[in-house]
Amino acid sequence: MTEAISRDSRPRRSEGTREDLRPQIPWDDAEMRILSIDGGGIRGILPAAVLAHCEQRFCDGRPAGEFFDYIAGTSTGGIIALGLSVGLSAKRILGIYTEHGAEIFPPRHEYQNWLGSKLAGAWHFLRGLSRYKYDRDALSRHLLETFGERLLGDATRRLVVPSFDEYTEVHLFKTPHHPDYQRDWGERMLDVALSTSAAPTFFSTYRNGDRHFADGGVWANNPVMTVLVDALACYDIDRRNIRILSLGCVESDFAFSEDQMTKGGIWHWKEIISSAMRLQSQNALGQAGLLIGQDRLLRVDGDPVKDNPIELDDYARAAAELPLIAERLVERHHDRLAEIFSKPRPPFPAIYGPRSTATT
Repeated sequence: MTEAISRDSRPRRSEGTREDLRPQIPWDDAEMRILSIDGGGIRGILPAAVLAHCEQRFCDGRPAGEFFDYIAGTSTGGIIALGLSVGLSAKRILGIYTEHGAEIFPPRHEYQNWLGSKLAGAWHFLRGLSRYKYDRDALSRHLLETFGERLLGDATRRLVVPSFDEYTEVHLFKTPHHPDYQRDWGERMLDVALSTSAAPTFFSTYRNGDRHFADGGVWANNPVMTVLVDALACYDIDRRNIRILSLGCVESDFAFSEDQMTKGGIWHWKEIISSAMRLQSQNALGQAGLLIGQDRLLRVDGDPVKDNPIELDDYARAAAELPLIAERLVERHHDRLAEIFSKPRPPFPAIYGPRSTATT
């Protein structure tokens, strides 16, 4: 009862939202470059590996994040985005996944030894109906080692990181790149990373300050439209002068089964969440392409998988298969990637926080 009362007394993030158009800041450069990174659990190995290959081929020793004005990321993509925003190399970020993924998502051998693989899978499914699968101690520890006490206001790239809170309100953590964005710069990067990656069924909700947060992938697994809308709202720029690199984590293909069409029910639609994520991504990419032109939007992702996809927590398969897919993707898109990584971008001028030259 006390928790319910205190929650109801807290203001919603949407309260106080301005009703008129946001004043636009002039954009003086010829082009704006945006990087958008999907959510995907341990499959975040793919976008991290793509960026690591780009660093090796195109960046002349610079970290990949320095070639973008904006970076958006959801869930695992949010973790990558945060790292890139403070100058960490994609190679180092990839190491978090490859070196510690088995600790963050421990394998299930202890159950398979005595139940058998099929019964173990059923046991995990039934257990997942009422309990989350993992604790986040390992993830929290390695993210703390990575980010330390850095704040969102320490980022040198504009950030947009989706999550949602216990009011089931969408929540976008943003750097202080516009005068309207006064709230988030004091958030620890660790807390933002754990807020965007609190994937339902995998981890419990994450308490950040006075409220709980859950994974932004529920509503914006592909965050490309969240960042494009922010850019167009904040800056006076011709939309044809925006270039976007969108990185995926190998989406699952989806087609109606006979049972779904004829029987329905929760059991036959139990994979609908992953299907909804793919549909949300298709919609976001389509909208972004309509706004800036498909020729200004490069989507780099593995081919959708219908049968036997890599699960979001399958470290062994992700580590074995995704780096090779990343290398092939960079080769396939070599010329367009070389163009995107041809010129570093300057850090953004922070309006509030530790990087601001003004009194805050």
